[in-house]
Amino acid sequence: MTQDEKWMKNYEEVVTFIESNKRNPSKYVDEERGLVNWCKHQRKIINAGGMKPERIKKFEELQALAEMYKRVNQYQ
Repeated sequence: MTQDEKWMKNYEEVVTFIESNKRNPSKYVDEERGLVNWCKHQRKIINAGGMKPERIKKFEELQALAEMYKRVNQYQ
């Protein structure tokens, strides 16, 4: 599996999680912590200027989706 395939797999996992649960992953739930850490790491790479332009575009779409559920209570 190439790096691009791994990146897309993680991207799809986060998108699927947000769309199916109607909320962002929580850093307080062990099963979701990996998704949170992946997103955090991607933001660090973007800020350092080390991400490919096509990945930046996809990640910005993910952030827009996450923004819709930013203040959703996970315990509803």
